[in-house]
Amino acid sequence: LSGVYMAMLTLAFAQITWAVTYQWDAFTGGSNGLTGVWPAAWLADRRAYYALVLALVALGVWGLRRVLFSPFGYALRAGRDSPLRADAIGIDVKRLQWAAFVVAGTVAGLAGALYAFSKGSISPESMSIGRSVDALVMVLLGGVQTLAGPVVGAVTFTWLHDTVARNTDYWRAVLGGIILVLVLLFPRGIAGAAQQLGEWIAQRRGRAP
Repeated sequence: LSGVYMAMLTLAFAQITWAVTYQWDAFTGGSNGLTGVWPAAWLADRRAYYALVLALVALGVWGLRRVLFSPFGYALRAGRDSPLRADAIGIDVKRLQWAAFVVAGTVAGLAGALYAFSKGSISPESMSIGRSVDALVMVLLGGVQTLAGPVVGAVTFTWLHDTVARNTDYWRAVLGGIILVLVLLFPRGIAGAAQQLGEWIAQRRGRAP
């Protein structure tokens, strides 16, 4: 499976997982979720926990960058851009895609664990389809084909969400309109637009006498 079919299967699996989590009171706490999920004592201080999260984010971005520019990453891009040609030269596209799926799931799982420890609790709401859509919006805002895009998109989305929600009761409509305008203005995302602007400035300087 790939493309739209893979996306639909992933969303269906997420919905099934959410339903099981919501109804399995004995194991997941049901609609109340799990409470009292706090980190170790040495991370009780907010500054210490923030430093740990920041270090793990930096390590994660560095690790993903290493993967992106490794033979594995180049093979993934070949399979994305031209699956038939990649298969013809001996690249096992399906196996690489599953490996990338595992890597992405591992990083997402680490982020989820950090999120749960930061709040001290976790509920089925965190597994809803809406949260999955939020993640996609963050990527679109930041830029799909840039490593910094998801980080920029997450920061922008969170800031917009907090700012708009505090100032109006119709924050969902306002937030949706702002995101729509940003996506239309920056088709390559905010990070992609910044990269494009940097390339344009470099070209202008190169042409200057």
